[in-house]
Amino acid sequence: MKGQRRKKIKWTGWSMVLAASLFVLIFSYIPMIQAFVLSLQTGKGANLKFAGFDNYIRMVQDSTFWVTLGNTLFYAGVQIPIMILLALVTAVLLNDSRLKGRGIYRTCIFLPCVTSMVSYAILFKNIFSVDGVVNQLLLKLNFIDEAIPFVLDKNWAKVVIVFALIWRYTGYYMIFFLSAMQNIDASVYEAAKMDGCNFRQTFFKITMPLLKPIIFLTGIMALNNTLQLFDEVVNLTNGGPGNATRTISEYIYDLSFVYVPSYGYAAAVSYVVLILIIILTIVQKGMTGEKK
Repeated sequence: MKGQRRKKIKWTGWSMVLAASLFVLIFSYIPMIQAFVLSLQTGKGANLKFAGFDNYIRMVQDSTFWVTLGNTLFYAGVQIPIMILLALVTAVLLNDSRLKGRGIYRTCIFLPCVTSMVSYAILFKNIFSVDGVVNQLLLKLNFIDEAIPFVLDKNWAKVVIVFALIWRYTGYYMIFFLSAMQNIDASVYEAAKMDGCNFRQTFFKITMPLLKPIIFLTGIMALNNTLQLFDEVVNLTNGGPGNATRTISEYIYDLSFVYVPSYGYAAAVSYVVLILIIILTIVQKGMTGEKK
């Protein structure tokens, strides 16, 4: 009887995950294989023909590819560490049971995550426009002599995008840290307090080590999202001025739908993004010491 019951439970479990597994196979893994086959082809529509690794060779010689790749890595390298640190510190502060109105603060910080992309782009364009709030404030404080065209300058435009990403997603990752910290036994902090640990010692010796798996998870999620960054750049700067802020995802879109369609080359570039995500994930795993 026990053996039959275990067998029934086993098949019940498999039946529950079967539908989800089929969806993942059909809509994720099969398209990935098709995309790789497409990356080895050239031409348009039904006139595709096998070209071997010509698309990958073309990529090495493509200056636009390297510019967009550099822009994407810049966003990842600058924005992710600042955002993760802000999310972690904010979560620590809002996890304090002595703080009144914690729910209101958490809601306010999380709200940018659910803000409409168009509204959010218009907001930042207005804030950083020539006659916007930022320029007016800097002029009144005598930090600058004339207004800065933030969105029109190739360097400042990247800074605006980084600010926008941090503003929008810090609250999202804060929720992960808050959830993890609420699962830490309060007696651990009580024991540290009795031993005379201050806030800094508690943060670096207790909170950080216990949150290492979540830090790794949020880092991977942020890296994956940033390497596929598209909406923010399109809505804020449309990749300009020139290609100064264009990301690799926007370049893939342009190759497929804006320029003369080059689906094979676009598929090859997308596979480079996949390989880059895998490599950076392995590096990040080694840096954080995550073994699982």
